[in-house]
Amino acid sequence: MPSTATIHTLENGLTVIVEPMRDVRSAAFSFLVPAGSVHDPAGQNGTAAILSDFILRGAGSLDSRQLTATLDNLGLQRGETVGIQHLGFSGATVADRLPEVLSVYGDILQHPHLPSEQFEASRDGLEMTLHAMQDEPRQRLMVELRRRCFPEPWGTPTYGQLEQLPAISAESLQAHYRQLVRPDAAILGVAGGVDPDEVLAVVQETFGDWESRPGTVPETGEHTPVVEHIEHDSTQTHIGIAYDAVPYCHEDYYTAWAAVGVLSGGMSARLFTEVRERRGLCYAISAVLNSLPQHARVLAYAGTTSDRAQETLDVTLAEMQRVAQGIDPGELERCQARAKSALIMEQESTIARAGAVARDWFHLGRVTTLEEVRGKIESLTVDTVLEYIHAHPADNFTVVTIGPEPLEVAGGVS
Repeated sequence: MPSTATIHTLENGLTVIVEPMRDVRSAAFSFLVPAGSVHDPAGQNGTAAILSDFILRGAGSLDSRQLTATLDNLGLQRGETVGIQHLGFSGATVADRLPEVLSVYGDILQHPHLPSEQFEASRDGLEMTLHAMQDEPRQRLMVELRRRCFPEPWGTPTYGQLEQLPAISAESLQAHYRQLVRPDAAILGVAGGVDPDEVLAVVQETFGDWESRPGTVPETGEHTPVVEHIEHDSTQTHIGIAYDAVPYCHEDYYTAWAAVGVLSGGMSARLFTEVRERRGLCYAISAVLNSLPQHARVLAYAGTTSDRAQETLDVTLAEMQRVAQGIDPGELERCQARAKSALIMEQESTIARAGAVARDWFHLGRVTTLEEVRGKIESLTVDTVLEYIHAHPADNFTVVTIGPEPLEVAGGVS
């Protein structure tokens, strides 16, 4: 079944995808602006993260408090995110309020105040977030794992680095906004009880005069798998493991997803049952497939006591490689059942669907339907998943640990 989404690109480069959803009274949007952390200036990692807050401190005719009150009065459930490539702005409200919401975001993106006198408050807020992350070893570990498993600059910490925050100023942030917050390559996904023509008319009126600017393309560096330890005085050890996978745009993406699901798709998956339940080696273990446009990695975490850390690492790596020896049909069926449940929930959520159509356009240049995704999931077989695993084996591991003592990886990183 073809997509019901209406897709239109304004002359300034902003792409708008509108997908009507029957029998819902709400509407949601997901705005992806190409100003993520990969574009942070050298020595100023954290610029994008500060901007995600700073840009909301007044816009158009509204000061910071008035802007917040206006969005609250519209009943908007909103969120702001900073990612590797994008600043994300999303929200959901009743459908008839969406035009006014989009008008407010037109001012936020095109006419923010960026008041110098409020810059330090935004920077201090990020500093507190980073300190909190430093105090939470699991979060810190996954940041450090991403830095080492992706080639530069694609592992750049999205929330920045404490030691680089002092180099960021209100002036440098304003310059970053002028250079990167632009309609070229920006994506607006809308889903819900809306009429596409009406939404496109509002978007044209609100964003049609947004001035386009030339963008920047980060230069990708080399990547070599590493084993690295970060000393931390504790009775616990936190283990991060990464290895290569295929990205979302790859034809084998859903097969790769299933391979990871067999390992870590619930309490019946292999890592939980073997490492935690049967052997009692750790208190937490998981793995996810993480995709950028051209790079993807399986990212795994295990938290354990330091006296069991080496065995936890050994057994986890062995399970990751043992899956190539065979998969039980029931393991795949459980993965498929979980995916179908997630599709049903997405079908009923306007904000999930708005995010999905924007993500699809960014990664694929088209919109996938829920029926298409369901078909890909249902077509998975044990043989196709094993073929993928044999073609993309779990090896060349990047391993990062946080704890009192370093661990050994048998055979290094290969």
